[in-house]
Amino acid sequence: MAAESGHAAKETLAIRRADGESRTLAASLPRLVLEARRIAANVIHGLHGRRRAGAGENFWQYRRFVSGEPAQNVDWRRSARDDHLYVRELEWEASHTVWIWPDRSPSMAFASKTARESKLERTLIVAFALAELLVSGGERVGIPGLMAPTASRSVIDKMAQAMLHDDADRLSLPPSFVPAALAETIVLSDFWSPIAEIKTTLAGLSGSGAHGTLVQVVDPAEESFLYSGRVEFVEPEGFGVITAGRAESWAQDYTARLALHRDQIRAETNKLDWLFTTHATDRSAAELLLFLHAGMQVSKSGARTTTIKAEPAA
Repeated sequence: MAAESGHAAKETLAIRRADGESRTLAASLPRLVLEARRIAANVIHGLHGRRRAGAGENFWQYRRFVSGEPAQNVDWRRSARDDHLYVRELEWEASHTVWIWPDRSPSMAFASKTARESKLERTLIVAFALAELLVSGGERVGIPGLMAPTASRSVIDKMAQAMLHDDADRLSLPPSFVPAALAETIVLSDFWSPIAEIKTTLAGLSGSGAHGTLVQVVDPAEESFLYSGRVEFVEPEGFGVITAGRAESWAQDYTARLALHRDQIRAETNKLDWLFTTHATDRSAAELLLFLHAGMQVSKSGARTTTIKAEPAA
C-alpha cells in the first residue's frame, strides 16, 4: 500500500519490520502466539466443537503428500504409478481437516498509524487462534505446502515452527493443491493479487468440491483512501514506486477500483458457494474469529450454514 511523505519513515519501517524473513518472524512470533492463545481462550468459552459422526476407518481418497508430513504416511504402492507421492486418506480424517493459509508475503507487512498491528501480525494471530479453536473441537489443521494436518494440542507451536523453518518464497496465495472434498480451506490474505491469479487459485482449491472462506485482511488506510498532497506510494513486492502530486485526486478512482476488485472476488466465491469477507486491522480479531468459526458450521446433511453475516469493515 502507500507511504505518505509525513508518515513514510514509519510505514516503510513497518514493511521492513515484518517482511516475512525468518529472523523478523522469530522475533515477533512469541508475542503473536500469546495473543492468539488469549483470544482463543476468550472465544472458546461457550462454543461447541464441530465433532461429527464419520465413517471411521473407511478409505476416502488418495491425496498429494504435503511437505513436512512423516515419510511413513506415503502410500508407496499408489505413488509408484506416477511421479508424485500420495497419502491414503480416511473419510474421518478428510471430514475433519481444515487447511489455513496465512499470507506472509511482503505486502502484508504494511501498518498505518491507525492500525492496531500490521496485516501480517493480525493474520498470524487469527490463524493461530483459529487453529487452537478447531483442534479443541476435534479438527485437524494444516497449512498447504508447509504443515501436514494435525490434531495436536500444541498446534500453534507446530505452525510457528513450520513458519520459522520455511525458507521458500513468501507467496500471496496458497500453492497448488487439491483439498479433500470434505475438507475446508481458510485463506487469509490482502488479496491484492490480480483477479486472474485469484480465480486460478480458487479453481484449484474448489476442484474437488471442497468448501472454503476467503478473508481479505486490510489496513484502514487501504480501506479508506485518505491521502492528500504529494505522496510516494511504495509497492513492497518489487513493482516500484509511484509518486502522486495531488493524491486526493486519486481517491475516487481508487475507491471504484477497490469495489470492482472485491465484486470480482465475490462473484467467483458465490459461484463456488464459498464465503468472502473483509477485515480491517483496526477491528477486533475476536470478531473475525467468531465469524470464521460460525461460517464453518456444517449441518448433518453436509450443507453450510452461516450464522454471522460478514460486513465490510469501516
